[in-house]
Amino acid sequence: MILSGAMALAGCGKKPSPVPATPSPDKVVLSLPAQNAACTTGTVISATQSAITFSWGTAANTDSYLIGVKNLLTQTIHYKKATATQLTDTLLRNTPYSWFVVSKSKTVVDTAKSDVWKFYNAGPGSVAYAPFPADITSPTLNQNVTATSGTINLAWKGSSIDNDIVGYDVYFGTSATPPLLQSNVTNMFLNSVAVTSGTTYYWKIITKDLIGNTSDSGVFQFKVN
Repeated sequence: MILSGAMALAGCGKKPSPVPATPSPDKVVLSLPAQNAACTTGTVISATQSAITFSWGTAANTDSYLIGVKNLLTQTIHYKKATATQLTDTLLRNTPYSWFVVSKSKTVVDTAKSDVWKFYNAGPGSVAYAPFPADITSPTLNQNVTATSGTINLAWKGSSIDNDIVGYDVYFGTSATPPLLQSNVTNMFLNSVAVTSGTTYYWKIITKDLIGNTSDSGVFQFKVN
């Protein structure tokens, strides 16, 4: 009976408090270079290169940052690490770029990615800028698509520092180097494009501006179910 009483008393004790979960890093807010800016504040290194300073706000629950910088002409991306909220990188002049920041923590595997911003690193005597390569929004890379009545809709988003885009050439087909489907499209979509089930398609957008500058989105592929 003494043992039973002891067990009863032990059972009435307080339960241990749950250990609080370690918070994940927060998403940073980008600062400079500004969105869609013609970046002219970098330090010129040579006729072809300049040093650009990136800055962003502090993110809570974050120990370090990973900065991704993408050359929008070649579609190549490189990364740099930082523990502060500022970093300087050497980039090609007269070239459009996009950038983002990933917040990281030593205590959790979760990360947080910022918005993606674009800017133009101006070259010597630049007075006009080629449009940014179009962002493909639908279908996206390697997406599986269900066709309705044997057709799909294509969609993209174009932007330009000079706001002088006059049209888009749409390339589309079953080859990795797709042929021209339609030129001088003034909308950022093309509806009712005929497709066949079980087929992989490739497409890209050439953006054109008022003075003849162009940019290439790069080729995207998707499969029709």
